[in-house]
Amino acid sequence: MSLVTLLPFIVLIGAMFLMTRSAKKKQQQAANMRNEMQPGSGVRTIGGMYATVKEVNDDTVLLDAGPGVDLLFAKNSIGAVLTDDEYNRIVHGIEHDLKSDTDIVPDDASSLTETDASSDDDAPADKSVDLGKKDADDELADEPVADAAPAEAKTDDQGKKSDGGSEAK
Repeated sequence: MSLVTLLPFIVLIGAMFLMTRSAKKKQQQAANMRNEMQPGSGVRTIGGMYATVKEVNDDTVLLDAGPGVDLLFAKNSIGAVLTDDEYNRIVHGIEHDLKSDTDIVPDDASSLTETDASSDDDAPADKSVDLGKKDADDELADEPVADAAPAEAKTDDQGKKSDGGSEAK
């Protein structure tokens, strides 16, 4: 056999070796992370639940999910061990390292649309803008109201036609 015919097989075997090697490395890192868990550290389970480690055993972990809520999980179900800052930010909403010299992004766009107060002193601040759209109620109010008698007559005529058999003979 020539080298040209063996080359695809060699490349395929090499790719499989590299993939299994990286998968084993990831599994080893996950096992090390789970073995380094200490009571008091925050974790995220593979199901997405955040809790605090209360007790670590050989194959299980006792988690404190809230006041009076202790849950027993398998060690393999721990998806990530979080740092204290990350756990507090996610669970309690506490930002630990906010610096005053950094730009803070506003929660809403109101600061982006504000204008100078000197140019709009006489204009009201909450003036609504008419975009030319009307609600369905406004359109109905603009149309003239038809008499009720012709509308009733039309419904009676339609009822007689749909009766069926008497006029068809």
